[in-house]
Order: sequence, then C-alpha cells, then structure tokens
Amino acid sequence: MLRILSILLFFCVFCAQSGMALAQETRIGESGQPIPRLISLAASKAYMRTGPGRQYPILWIYKRSHLPLEVVEEHKAWRKVRDHEGITGWMHVSLLSSRRTAMVIGTTRKLYHENSPASPVRLIADAGVIGEIKSCEGIWCQLEIDGTSGWIERRYLWGVYERETLE
Repeated sequence: MLRILSILLFFCVFCAQSGMALAQETRIGESGQPIPRLISLAASKAYMRTGPGRQYPILWIYKRSHLPLEVVEEHKAWRKVRDHEGITGWMHVSLLSSRRTAMVIGTTRKLYHENSPASPVRLIADAGVIGEIKSCEGIWCQLEIDGTSGWIERRYLWGVYERETLE
C-alpha cells in the first residue's frame, strides 16, 4: 500500500510540474533560474548587444534604471533580454537586478487605495511610468511609484506574467 501511495504521489507531482512547465513554457537556465523570467535594469546606463560578449556590436543604449526586462536566454554571464517593445539583445548580468518592477502601459491609469475600482484613487500614472511591484494576486498588482503605493489591474502593466502571484 505504501509503495502504491509513493508511486501515486510521484505521478501527481510529475504531472503537476509538467503541466506548469507546459503552461508557462519555462525551463532552467545555466544560472539555475527559470527562463523566461522577469527582472529589471540595475544600471542607469546599459548596453544591449547583438551577442553574449563585449566583442559584439551595441544594439541599443538604455538610460533608464529599473526598466522591467524579460530574460529569454542565458550564456555564462550574459542574459538575452526582451524589453516592453519586444526588442531583444544581450546584457551582462552586472547591469541587471532581480528587483521586480513594472511599467504602466497604454494610457494614463489610476492606482487605487485597495484592489477595487470602488476604492479611492491614490495616484494617476502616465504610460511609461515604472514602479516596484509589491504584490500581485488575481487581476490586481500593488505598485509603488515614488514612495506611494496603489493597486492597478495587471493588464495595464508590462513586467508581470498573466497568472503570476507575487508577495
């Protein structure tokens, strides 16, 4: 009986992990971290290159720290990243941070005191504004912008996955 329960438990865990991987299409990169994953730009000036090394040409120069980015590939100390416009290229890990940020997208958006549009408005953010993600659950994320926290629907953010829960 114990052997049957062990096999059943293994099967359930295997199926759950396989289902999660298929749903998110994640894998483990060279760093031991999942790919894809969301991070942010640590540097106030960063070069995106066409390949994983300083010998490769500079594709883009970023001058905006805390910009959310998505890691889509890894090679040694280099990460292939994608920005909110879909531009991809390689950056050195020293330029990146695991700090989670998100960018307001579309148009001007309201951030609420609580996770409800019936709640008082805490602040109004223009498209392109970046804040630190404090938490996400369901359709809502709590974002801190310049020291003020507010709740916004995740569909108005770039830098958080659709079904991701953050605490």
